Amino acid sequence: MTVAKVEGFCDPKFSKLGDIFSKSIKSGFDDGAALSLEIENEVVIDMWGGFKDIEHTEDWTEDTIANVFSVTKAMTATCALKLLEEKKINLGDRVTRYWPEYDCKSKGDTSIKDFFTHRAGMFGFQEPLPYECWEDWDLIVNQLAKQEPFHVPGTAQGYHAMTFGFLLGEIIKRVDGRSVGTFFKEEIADVFDIDFKIGLDESEFERCAEMVMQSAPINVINFFRRIPRWLLPSRIRAIGDTLSSAEYRKAFIEIVQDDQNLRSVTDFPNSPQWRKGEIPAANGHGTARGVAKFFGILSNGGARDGKKILDQETIDLATTEFTAGPDKVLLQASYKFGLGYMLDAPFSPIGYKNTMFGHTGIGGAAGFGDKVNKIGFAFVNNRQHSLGKLYKSANDLTKALYKAL
Repeated sequence: MTVAKVEGFCDPKFSKLGDIFSKSIKSGFDDGAALSLEIENEVVIDMWGGFKDIEHTEDWTEDTIANVFSVTKAMTATCALKLLEEKKINLGDRVTRYWPEYDCKSKGDTSIKDFFTHRAGMFGFQEPLPYECWEDWDLIVNQLAKQEPFHVPGTAQGYHAMTFGFLLGEIIKRVDGRSVGTFFKEEIADVFDIDFKIGLDESEFERCAEMVMQSAPINVINFFRRIPRWLLPSRIRAIGDTLSSAEYRKAFIEIVQDDQNLRSVTDFPNSPQWRKGEIPAANGHGTARGVAKFFGILSNGGARDGKKILDQETIDLATTEFTAGPDKVLLQASYKFGLGYMLDAPFSPIGYKNTMFGHTGIGGAAGFGDKVNKIGFAFVNNRQHSLGKLYKSANDLTKALYKAL
């Protein structure tokens, strides 16, 4: 049996985080993972360990990158926020000012702010996409432009799990001319040496951790459908209602055309099509060091070494609450969002303190900043756990972090 190794360094002040991380790897709870923490622009933790592959034959190394899923939304939102700061777009603008084809099926009044805040009513695809579509940007955004919204835009919050990045990304592309992946690379990643990419070259595949995903919860959904609602506690009933809802299925399950849609959930994150495509809500790949640095810069005024991501004024605006649940897609829970950033996400570390902003990923990753405590934090991993344990590692690390401050 191959023994999992843990490497890197941890400032003694934050040794409890190092202990928690090491235990999660050596116990086998996390197959492979990395942890990074910045405080006031200084890296105080940079650790990695475990295995990057499903068979446990390859060690997770210092430069292993992992798919952080929806943590990517924070990077995509930041690209759009740069355009907002430069007054190339405005929150109150209608989407159709930049994307005329979007003006159909009662979507004409949708605002740029609706795209930022999961209120566009476009949280899924009315018709599932071809299975190998991820590299065909135009096919995806054209389908979104033509479809009917699931509710009147601007009237409710419904988490745009996959569509957030395509919608906001098309605005970025039409205004700037560059794709989200290229914009992020040229304007942020290359400038600040942040190891994070939206859309990989094949040469990067060997660095990728293999994602170990849970199957889509069809069996759980069927279980809830068989049990009378009155037998379930109210909290469990709410979860069951959500997992059984059309909104949840459209946002998370009925995404691609596949005879075995369950299989697609576990397979597509490791496919070449998924890795190479630009999926700005869900397929960003990076190191924990890169994600922590990104949030660390934003938490320290938006600039470092004389170079700027965003002005403090823009960061303050983007981390102001613009919308809160009940969320039509996410368990009817009171998720709170700024402009693309999560401010409070039940069951996850985001919102543990009201000074936090960031995003979680459905695989268990989390990245956040804290403007008051000047923090940049990231935990990235490759094994997705069940709902109750999905963010266990990130939650435990976050609690230990704030106790250590």
